[in-house]
Amino acid sequence: MPRSVLKPHATLFATILRVCDPALSLAVGVAAHRAYLGSFALPEHYLLFLGAGALAVAAVFPLFRLYEPQRGAGLGEDVRRLLFAWLLLAALTGGTIFATKTGDGYSRVWVSAWLLGGFAATAALRLSVRIALRALRLAGRNLRHVGIVGAGTLGRTIAGRLSASPWAGFAIFAFYDDDPARDGEAIAGRPVHALDARLQADVAAGSIDQVWIALPLRAEARIREILTMLREHAVEIRFVPDIYGFHLLNHSVTEVAGLPVISLTETPMSGVNRVVKAAEDYVLATLFLALAAPFMALIAVGVKLSSPGPVFYRQERVTWNGERFAMLKFRTMPVDAEAASGPVWSRRGERRATPLGGFLRRTSLDELPQFLNVLQGQMSLVGPRPERPEFVEQFRQRIPGYMQKHLVKAGITGWAQVNDLRGDTDLAQRIQYDLYYIEHWSLWFDLRILVLTLWHILKSRNAR
Repeated sequence: MPRSVLKPHATLFATILRVCDPALSLAVGVAAHRAYLGSFALPEHYLLFLGAGALAVAAVFPLFRLYEPQRGAGLGEDVRRLLFAWLLLAALTGGTIFATKTGDGYSRVWVSAWLLGGFAATAALRLSVRIALRALRLAGRNLRHVGIVGAGTLGRTIAGRLSASPWAGFAIFAFYDDDPARDGEAIAGRPVHALDARLQADVAAGSIDQVWIALPLRAEARIREILTMLREHAVEIRFVPDIYGFHLLNHSVTEVAGLPVISLTETPMSGVNRVVKAAEDYVLATLFLALAAPFMALIAVGVKLSSPGPVFYRQERVTWNGERFAMLKFRTMPVDAEAASGPVWSRRGERRATPLGGFLRRTSLDELPQFLNVLQGQMSLVGPRPERPEFVEQFRQRIPGYMQKHLVKAGITGWAQVNDLRGDTDLAQRIQYDLYYIEHWSLWFDLRILVLTLWHILKSRNAR
């Protein structure tokens, strides 16, 4: 099998990147000066700024692990780290200019162009490197050859993932297993060998760059024996925990107090994601409320004239972390609609709503007051729809994963709703869509759902 063409030069490759990043920051500064201020000849204080900026790039980037191997990692993670590095540089730049009172000496447009252009240039450099490496790996070069210990279900899962991701550059050399019945089998076109008889010999021969241990969690003693067996060899060893039998939601590996911790289920709304989500909610909710205010005033008058009672209907619902809040709607039913029955699940074709209320429900206009809930921090624009506490108590035992929908704020609209799963539809299926949303949350996913909501308000046959 072809050996890696870059592995022997990995240190040199990282050094080239360390040189290119500050050089790009210098080049961007010069180009921005020419484009905005009309000259390649920079004043002395501009040159001093760029020199200090290049040194700052060289110092800050390693703090965000931008020169560590990224094999198998997505481009998004690299860009995220790069963005945070440039945000720190922007903060340092602003703080330095303020502290030294030199702000009048620099064009603010030029400084902004240097920061934005520097981020764009260093991101383009990494994209180019990734494209080049991907081409090499797809051609069978720059590979890491992996020996997988364990030919069971987990080992086969690893083989399938690696085979489906040839761009990552991992090539399976062989499998190694303690079961003598598997010796001589083939998985994904690679042979299965007896573990004790072959693994150490193949590592010693230099045929394997990395050993991936894919044994059950209960095999701790055997894992220790394998580590002892390989400790005399300069081979990378990775342990893939057998966690795929659990129901995972935003799982990750982190470090807490120096201990490696595997999170099997966690909310995506932490750190910068929580800030982004809050900004999205407050900005867009304010905009939508400003646009909808005239229509809401007309609806309020219509509700008041259509039947006696308040304009708004307040109903207790459950949101993030199981907290309760009063969700607002335009009232669509007479005030005594549930006086005799108590809380009941709305059904298709029911006749409890007033004529105006039926129209508001079909068009989802009764949900407009929930923008006020968003501004109060009780709901989000996008998220799983909230339920009443009485129904939560029923569903938490009956629907697998139901309570995990509360790992994020309840939303006015959601992934289930734009897939026409609203009102009297399959609740278990709706929960699966809600959990998919939590697992794959991003700002772009939210914006996509908001756009789709405008269309589905018109065509949905299950509006509640």
